[in-house]
Amino acid sequence: MNIFEKDGEIATRNLSPGIRVYDERLIQYGDEEYRIWNPRRSKLAAALLNGLEGLDLKNDSKVLYLGASTGTTVSHISDICDEGLIYAVEFSPVSMKKLVRLSQKRNNIIPLLADATKPKYYLNKVEKVDLVYCDVAQEKQSELFMDNMGLFLKEEGQGIITIKARSIDVIQKPKKIFKDEAKKIKENGYSILEKIKLEPYEKDHMAFLVEKSF
Repeated sequence: MNIFEKDGEIATRNLSPGIRVYDERLIQYGDEEYRIWNPRRSKLAAALLNGLEGLDLKNDSKVLYLGASTGTTVSHISDICDEGLIYAVEFSPVSMKKLVRLSQKRNNIIPLLADATKPKYYLNKVEKVDLVYCDVAQEKQSELFMDNMGLFLKEEGQGIITIKARSIDVIQKPKKIFKDEAKKIKENGYSILEKIKLEPYEKDHMAFLVEKSF
């Protein structure tokens, strides 16, 4: 992957040298420019810094990103998959405006204004992908994640979901919520490869790396 880690920070090789996406620091590493990946702005960066090891992202990987927002994490995946494609699904028209502007500078991002709970509406716009990434904070986040994986994930692909416990239930303890969500995922034919807590960057969050059970 086009990532390096040094002194407790991670960075991705900048696909658009000289251009920042969210006021991140740009640094020179060898002959290349890299963008510091802020774990307080990106749950995937938090997961990687907290020990996520099995993520299989290649330079030509295709990714379906659910809950793309304005494109902070999407932009770093764009750096990593510089010869691939990122289908970036976002429901908010306000966020989509920024995401479209980002895609105009990065040809490997395809913004889709759509509801991730209704994947059949973009079925004819998204091909089979190597990774489904879900960052949609709502009560049924695991269900929409699995619905999208069932439609779009390649047989040998992976999925990542970042679960926000308080979006599912504000009364139950996060530990029980994570256990219940993991059970749902396993019962629907997926194996959980890694579970990564996102503290201290995100409170009451956990990332699951999953694949299809065979």
